Amino acid sequence: MTPHGLEPYIKGHPFFEGLSDDYISLIAGCAKNVVFEPDEVVFRLGDKADEFYLIRNGHMTVEVYGQGGDPVTIQTVDDGDVLGWSWLFPPYKWQFDARALTVTRALALDGECLRGKCEGDHDLGYELMKRFSALITERLTATRIQLLDLYGNP
Repeated sequence: MTPHGLEPYIKGHPFFEGLSDDYISLIAGCAKNVVFEPDEVVFRLGDKADEFYLIRNGHMTVEVYGQGGDPVTIQTVDDGDVLGWSWLFPPYKWQFDARALTVTRALALDGECLRGKCEGDHDLGYELMKRFSALITERLTATRIQLLDLYGNP
């Protein structure tokens, strides 16, 4: 599927709701289809963060490792969700692990490509920053709730 063919999916995704057609076209130029198999690692804490994902269908988990070395699920993402924000902030390293729970189809958006487009159009950069700020807040809230579940409320 050509990047142009991805525009309808990007435009229809809730994360990009209300974004102009011109911006949708710019974003589509940085997108490609990807598929992850069950238990496939999407990224690991500390690795280079060079993409984010729009989940088309499937389920993924965002994890950290606890004291016992077992993964602790911070959040599960599925159809219509966005996975990944570390591509947006230096040093561009993942802050969590992510793993597919089922066969998962997604659009991978190239972070370097999008950062370049945001530098060229600060209005686009501001729009994406607002949207990713909300995503980060959601992820931090999920982390806090998970920690309360693990360690109890003091």
